[in-house]
Amino acid sequence: MFKKYSEVLKLYFKVQMMYRFDIIVNIAFGISKIVLAYVLWGAIFEQRDTVAGFTFDGMMTYYIISSFILQLDQSTATAEQIASEIREGQFSKYIIKPINSFMYFTSKTAGVSVFMLIFNIIATLVWLLVFKVNIQLTESIYVIFAGVGMCLLGLLFMMQLNFFIGILAFKFIDTWLFIMIKDNLVQFLTGAFIPLAILPTSILNVLRFSPFYYTSYLPSMLFVGQNLNEIGAGVIVLLAWNTIFWIINKLTYSQLKFQYEGVGV
Repeated sequence: MFKKYSEVLKLYFKVQMMYRFDIIVNIAFGISKIVLAYVLWGAIFEQRDTVAGFTFDGMMTYYIISSFILQLDQSTATAEQIASEIREGQFSKYIIKPINSFMYFTSKTAGVSVFMLIFNIIATLVWLLVFKVNIQLTESIYVIFAGVGMCLLGLLFMMQLNFFIGILAFKFIDTWLFIMIKDNLVQFLTGAFIPLAILPTSILNVLRFSPFYYTSYLPSMLFVGQNLNEIGAGVIVLLAWNTIFWIINKLTYSQLKFQYEGVGV
């Protein structure tokens, strides 16, 4: 069963080679955020040595890693594709063919993410050489593996969330508003704008119950050697949210697909 989905992954990995300009734009956008952070935090650290426990090199390491992880999440485009194909009556092929729609789109997104991984590594190395940031990474293999595992669980959750938003097109004419709200929330809640450690403790305690805290922020903190005591909680929370959305997606998809007028088109 998994062989056909691995073929989907490999196919969409190859497809990305046809759209190199899109890849360059995505990478440039990610680098631009790091450049902005470099300028902003460079000015702040001129006045002080540490901010929320970060040195300047530590802060830049956090932004580089965080941007790297967020660039791997390509599931928003998948949500847009699902919604578009439902509206245009093209989604029928996923219903009548012997495939699992979620597995298909997850494999497709994984193919894009693996391709982005290669270019993000190159972009990160270029960034380090140009700006000469003294990157600060943990030396613990256990922590590195824990961070990688949490990244994978986080990417799976984002895929589940975006799949859910995509299939809402069965019920709503346009899902653009849902995607826009989600993107804005994710940018803040994942620590893409600022490290969440800067926020008040009371807010952090609430965010620890959300999956977004663990999709980018905590893995980034782990890679720089901080928040090691949160590994267990992070795995449990992400597993719980992935299970919840797996059930939600299964129920929602099974109910709404039979109301789809595009079936048989």
